[in-house]
Amino acid sequence: MYICVCHAISDRQIREAVDKGAASLLDVQMRLPVASCCGRCEDSAREVIESHIESANRPVAA
Repeated sequence: MYICVCHAISDRQIREAVDKGAASLLDVQMRLPVASCCGRCEDSAREVIESHIESANRPVAA
């Protein structure tokens, strides 16, 4: 799903940036131009980042 329509940035691209070490919106913005035009996607981008970090920190059931 597109998060940033201005730059055609998807949630997948944001999650990939987090997987590569980004831990905040600023970190993601160093890799992708998300939330750098109109700013309407900033909250959605933050939600994707936080939920992906949270899910990565959850222990996996054995």
